[in-house]
Amino acid sequence: MDRHERLSTLTELIAARGTIDISDAAELLHASAATIRRDLTYLDEQRLVTRTHGGAVANAVSFDLPLRLKSRRAPDEKHRIAKRAANLVAGGSAIALNGGTTELEVARALALRTDFNNWSGPEPALTVVTNAVNVAAELLVRPYLRVVVTGGVVRAHSYELYGPLADRSIKELHVDTAILGVDGYDPTFGASAFSTDEASVSSRFVASAHQVIVVADSSKIGVTTFARICLPEQVNVLITDTGIDPALRADIEALGTEVHAV
Repeated sequence: MDRHERLSTLTELIAARGTIDISDAAELLHASAATIRRDLTYLDEQRLVTRTHGGAVANAVSFDLPLRLKSRRAPDEKHRIAKRAANLVAGGSAIALNGGTTELEVARALALRTDFNNWSGPEPALTVVTNAVNVAAELLVRPYLRVVVTGGVVRAHSYELYGPLADRSIKELHVDTAILGVDGYDPTFGASAFSTDEASVSSRFVASAHQVIVVADSSKIGVTTFARICLPEQVNVLITDTGIDPALRADIEALGTEVHAV
């Protein structure tokens, strides 16, 4: 595990648990106590956690791990997952995308589809509804795509919009497919996020969609985080990487969810 992945994992553990001590973190991450101590000091300096004697505790920012750290986790896997998700989208349809680094990769993969670029239908090649301003920025320069951005308050560290304005605007829409990035996906609990605000908006996307696709690298499979987005039975397709545990895959497929491991 490299330093960026270790920092990302540490922050997510602290966000999920509320606190962590150096010895537990060292055991979980297979690192020395000295390495973990340096990592926690760095995260404290970045105002991502609050350092304590023997460990660290979560602060408000811990629940919004900056994308500069998350984006370095499993980049190859995310690229493959995003490409598969983009290839499942039908031309002329309407989709919803929430926020996160995998969703940003999905947006980039959609923008590169040559059949959309050469689209000749009367309607846009694709309508994308999103609550993530960075996802919208990735797509809005493509004249063959229609981009709809929800209202709401901007969450600075994830670029996502949330709150009553976002909920209200999504409630008035229907999309063919919701493609959702998540912080955890468990065959018993379902899809989840660290933040209740993000989970609320993603839940609205689920309710507005005919089909739900979850995109998540295998490190998030079997993981339950704080706020549920949807039940496992509501997910039609899970796209992950080949590192998924075979037993977890079998449990998920038993629910009727189609699993793509790429």
